[in-house]
Amino acid sequence: MAEPLLPPQESAVFSPADAGRHLEALLEVSEVIAQHRDLQTLFHEISARLHSVIAFDFLALILHDPARNVMRLHILEASVPTGHIVGTEAALDKFPSGWVWQTQQPFVVADIDTEQRYPEFVQILKSEGVHSCAVLPLTTAQRRLGALSFGRRAAQRISEGELRFMQRVSTQVAVAVDNALNFESAQAAQQQLGRERDRLQVLLEVNNLLVTNRDLQQLFRGIASALARVIRHDYTSLALVDPATGLLRIHALDFPAVSGFGQGLLRPETVVPLDASPSGKCFTTGQACILRGADLDRFSGEIIAVLRREGVQAICCVPLFSHGRTFGTLNLASRRTDAFAESDIELLRQVAAQVAIAVENALAFKEIDALKNKLAEEKLYLEEEIRSEFNFEEIIGESPALKRTLAQVELVAPAGSTVLILGETGTGKELIARAIHNLSPRRERTFVKVNCAAIPSGLLESELFGHERGAFTGAVAQKIGRFELADKGTLFLDEVGDIPLELQPKLMRVLQEQEFERLGSTRTLRVDVRVVAATNRDLAKLVAEKQFRSDLYYRLNVFPIQVPALRERSEDVPLLVRYFVQRYSRQFNKKVQYVPAEIMDALVRYDWPGNIRELENLIERAVLLSPGTELRVPLAELRPASAGKATSKSAAGAAAAVSAGAPIQTLEDAERQHILRALRQTEWRVAGPRGAAKLLGMKRTTLQARMRKLKIRRPV
Repeated sequence: MAEPLLPPQESAVFSPADAGRHLEALLEVSEVIAQHRDLQTLFHEISARLHSVIAFDFLALILHDPARNVMRLHILEASVPTGHIVGTEAALDKFPSGWVWQTQQPFVVADIDTEQRYPEFVQILKSEGVHSCAVLPLTTAQRRLGALSFGRRAAQRISEGELRFMQRVSTQVAVAVDNALNFESAQAAQQQLGRERDRLQVLLEVNNLLVTNRDLQQLFRGIASALARVIRHDYTSLALVDPATGLLRIHALDFPAVSGFGQGLLRPETVVPLDASPSGKCFTTGQACILRGADLDRFSGEIIAVLRREGVQAICCVPLFSHGRTFGTLNLASRRTDAFAESDIELLRQVAAQVAIAVENALAFKEIDALKNKLAEEKLYLEEEIRSEFNFEEIIGESPALKRTLAQVELVAPAGSTVLILGETGTGKELIARAIHNLSPRRERTFVKVNCAAIPSGLLESELFGHERGAFTGAVAQKIGRFELADKGTLFLDEVGDIPLELQPKLMRVLQEQEFERLGSTRTLRVDVRVVAATNRDLAKLVAEKQFRSDLYYRLNVFPIQVPALRERSEDVPLLVRYFVQRYSRQFNKKVQYVPAEIMDALVRYDWPGNIRELENLIERAVLLSPGTELRVPLAELRPASAGKATSKSAAGAAAAVSAGAPIQTLEDAERQHILRALRQTEWRVAGPRGAAKLLGMKRTTLQARMRKLKIRRPV
């Protein structure tokens, strides 16, 4: 071990006055140590007290760093500006402070011109104009802390008495430094405990959110608010993969309270590019990442451009895992370059694990709610179908014309192709559509019908495709459309020729691509629906008149089926008459069992412009009017057939013959029956070019007034 470097013994000793000043200075140092814990303030006060009893130009504190095993300059008090930088490090063998720390002996340089063992140290002293210095060990009873260095620029050597005084000072300073370091460590530990407590509190809050909130937007806002207390950031987003497209989409956002952040460009449903965004990189690799400054400029996506324009300097992305797969990312951004430490990454990983559960639960509950709403809609629809009045319950007839139609139904039903049913009003087009559905593989799913002529054009789009809440005035809740309701089933579009021109392109798209958007939404929905359309209008003529799109006509006209009119299958009239007589006899608790031959002949010879619907309404009225077992039909009320036809004369003659013995109705009853007949023929449409008011040649308001007077109400 090297010998301690001490100055030669001096003959001069301190006078009693000097000794008194030294003791007084040590007492003041003790008081300063008792009053201060901050090292910077403590060192400054000690230096001020020592200047009165000992001459020095700088006082330095050099502490040993056990982690790196180096000596580091922590605090420097100098009488004149110096070039030394606080924080300078040196190996143990490069500077005398390391030797002092190891040997616990003082190192004294009386004249640096004669010192040759530490050339780098000597060079620093010369550059500062120092001629002599003393480096003393800084040690307590528990540990060795480092060294305390005194230096002089004047050519005055340090005496033995001064050295002993410096050693006493270093002993007191060691205790003070040890206390200060312990206090700093305790504060740091307390702060660390506080941070850990805050982080555990965040995890607890997120966990509580999982069990109390099912809405994804509210859940995300709660998570972002909890994170903001422990991780300083300015922007939070949640990006989830779209199973249909495989693309990342922003599902939730949390902006800072800064006016105009993002300028409205960042919004939910924004697509996040996988190859041009930090979240895309995180999603692809499945690893958390932090990108700062210039690293962000390597990405060229729209989202990065907006964030950079808003001053974002750092982005942190953490993947969301579920069942071994990555399905999204949790993203934080900050305007500070030094944001997001490694400890933040660890916390975000724990939060991401909870967020993954929360998101899965929220999406699952959303899907359950959607299915629940769909089932509720189907239930209401089916209940309405049950309550509705069908023309007949099964197809009745044996005529060749009907058999040809049924053969076509049997041929196309299993294929799944779009079918266009053509025929006059009242021929049973809906029944043919139901037969197609019941014979198809979709028979277990819903059969949904829409009468396109009965719904106002402004509401038809909402009825077919649904709408979001707030899409238009009165849209107070989300509504699923008939296409969603008929998913995996069959949608029957009755009176398809009455669909407005402006709505036809959207219908064409869903027929061609099986996808659409609800009103007020930008999200594309996909469905699997078979469309069966029906019309009593000449669509080819409407196409020629530019009232119907040709591309939609060709898409609907994949497999046309012509339903024969009743006059083309007159041999089926007796079967239908008997069926309706039995049906309404049971319904009205009547005992009608017999149809006179002359009545049946008249019914067979009649043209039936209203087809089966007209026949059914006539038989219903006849059953009501029949007091006994014989059917009495008011043939006088039948429309006269076209002029010049023999059938008209024979029907009129039969009507006169039968009506001669029939009881005379009151004028009010006759008017009531006449209005009822018109309403049934127009399917209870009152107004419009195809309504009952037009058919009866009166105003809508007049007809409505007569209906109220005669107590005519639409059957439920």
